[in-house]
Amino acid sequence: MDSPEISLRQRLGAICSALESGLVERRDAVRLSLLAALAGEHSLLIGPPGTAKSELARRLHRAFPDSPYFERLLTRFTVPEELFGPLSIAALEQDRYERQTAGFLPQAGIAFIDEVFKANSAILNALLTLLNEREFDNGAGRMRCPLISVVGATNLVPEDEMGEAFFDRFLLRLVIEPVSRAGFAALLALDEFADAGSRPERLTQSDLQALTAAARAATLPANVAALLANLRAELSARGIYVSDRRWVKIRRLIATAAAAEGRAGISRWDLWLLPFCCAAQPDQQQDIDRWLTEHLGVSAGAEPLLVTRVVEAFEAQLQAEREANDLDYDESGRLRFGATDVDANVSDNKGASGAMRMSYTRKRRYGAAHIAARLAQIDDAVQRVQGYIAALTELCADLDAYAAQALWLDPAFAGRARTCLQARLDALRALCARALGARAGFENLPRLERDTGAVPEPIPVPALAT
Repeated sequence: MDSPEISLRQRLGAICSALESGLVERRDAVRLSLLAALAGEHSLLIGPPGTAKSELARRLHRAFPDSPYFERLLTRFTVPEELFGPLSIAALEQDRYERQTAGFLPQAGIAFIDEVFKANSAILNALLTLLNEREFDNGAGRMRCPLISVVGATNLVPEDEMGEAFFDRFLLRLVIEPVSRAGFAALLALDEFADAGSRPERLTQSDLQALTAAARAATLPANVAALLANLRAELSARGIYVSDRRWVKIRRLIATAAAAEGRAGISRWDLWLLPFCCAAQPDQQQDIDRWLTEHLGVSAGAEPLLVTRVVEAFEAQLQAEREANDLDYDESGRLRFGATDVDANVSDNKGASGAMRMSYTRKRRYGAAHIAARLAQIDDAVQRVQGYIAALTELCADLDAYAAQALWLDPAFAGRARTCLQARLDALRALCARALGARAGFENLPRLERDTGAVPEPIPVPALAT
């Protein structure tokens, strides 16, 4: 029998398919909005009007039909009563300042707020507490709110301090672009009068509780934590600020992604979600995406550029030793002159011909200890490179296995990451072949008849990690 996690994963897959049915190029937005809701987080849709932002929010509610839905368009004239409910006349008669919240945001499970940054500061301040703590100050008391997730929509990202604080409450920032040229024909083929999307299976409160418990138990491996720390440093160097609160929420989001797929631990590939959590501008998200495709799970020692410098150092040393010349001495210690060392046509300064001159055409020979030292150093480097190749091969297989069962992963990101890994793998294989070629060259150097035991200094090369 399937475990509860596997059963939930299958249901979530069916829900995702139902929610994205009848939409063009909105797969990621649908799935990530659902993932945010499962993690108890909020998502912000950033894009021009007419790009199905409100439709995405309404579809999200279909997965939680037992939860009340609330929707409102904000303007600069919006008053608190429109979001939080009118004042209670009965309460006022008893000298209490309370609102009737039934049917309004404080009692909603899923909400869509369009043009979220156009409200005044009083509304935004009230929303800050409601979104983060799930609480609403109603008169003298504070009430708990059943809010699961808010989907916000905006055309522009705010730049003022209050707007930025409110902006930080949305963990996922999803840029919604108009349908591309490739998808335009599919857009025109849609039947606008058909029921938009099929009805998904509902998610219950017990489903959310079980998923929350599984996410809390999901482990964060040390290598994934190191990648997060490296990305945090990279973002800081680029001037992109990510609050500590947001990093905690990111940890919960990727744990939820793992738990929803029935995994007990977070994978390095779950970090593909980070561009949507750490930046809002498309160019910044693309920069983070590129950094992730180049760094996910790859050791710094396996960089082809570093290995290239090592191999080039071996090749340069081999060429130098092949071309080195020695004077040729006989057993008595006298310089030997062979037929090739005499040039009968060479004249001295006085015009006499037939003078002999010393020739340096004898190639240097090397002892067994010298050659063994060279082979030992290059064998160590080859072993490390072969280790990188084995690790990258395993990493490619890990990515393929992850992508085959992933609910949330964007196939385009998986393709980019796979291409990057394969390019690095091909480069390392070619460099390994060059290193083995250099090894054969050292092994075939001219040898001395009797080994002197002299061991050369190691070839200065960059250090390769184990």
